[in-house]
Amino acid sequence: MSEHDGAVAVRTIDRADDPRIEDFRELRERDLGRRGVFIAEGEVVVRVLLGRGRFAVRSVLLGASRVRGLEDALARHPGLAVHEAAQPVLDAIAGFALHRGVLASADRGPELDAAAVLAGLGPGPRRVVALEGVVNHDNVGGIFRNAAAFGADAVLLDEVTCDPLYRKAIRVSVGASLFVPFARLHHERTVALLQAHGFTVLALTPADDAVDLSTLGAPPGRVALLLGAEGPGLSEA
Repeated sequence: MSEHDGAVAVRTIDRADDPRIEDFRELRERDLGRRGVFIAEGEVVVRVLLGRGRFAVRSVLLGASRVRGLEDALARHPGLAVHEAAQPVLDAIAGFALHRGVLASADRGPELDAAAVLAGLGPGPRRVVALEGVVNHDNVGGIFRNAAAFGADAVLLDEVTCDPLYRKAIRVSVGASLFVPFARLHHERTVALLQAHGFTVLALTPADDAVDLSTLGAPPGRVALLLGAEGPGLSEA
């Protein structure tokens, strides 16, 4: 074990089968999901996890050359297990060429309840995004990234929308899915729940007979945007 500038204790890993880095081995997403763990990848995303994320960080695995670049963020988490490894060992651990050289594992924790999330937003103007049947991880990540950029207060997911904590979705979101609250519910409950909490629901569609957004005037104080998948779009429900 070594210390960098006396602030961060770093354990050196020289074997891919070291039990201390079990979270990162082969990075099988479904297995990680069943164990209640997810992986964040890349310096920007891991900084979000360490600084803004609502999830408990378990461990960090870095390329030997990446430790100093994250020392300030790591120093705010005394006692966190931080490991470093040479590039060939990193690649063997992950099961692929890990060019970014920065990984962190975190506990998913209990799922949030959709009604509780909306109730917790309080009164006044609010913005919520609701997704139905969005099964592409890039799209989910991009939606979270835009939701954060435009100040959305929460994202609701139906029962089939893919996991915002899938490694690729987190990466595309640039870490937004780590701090924008999200919750799941059945798609047939979404509109009624939003309306019960005072939201005007705007269902977005490219249909020819849809109302043009530019004709709506000033947006309502509490508005929810409902988005469907690229192909089939929104269901009739």
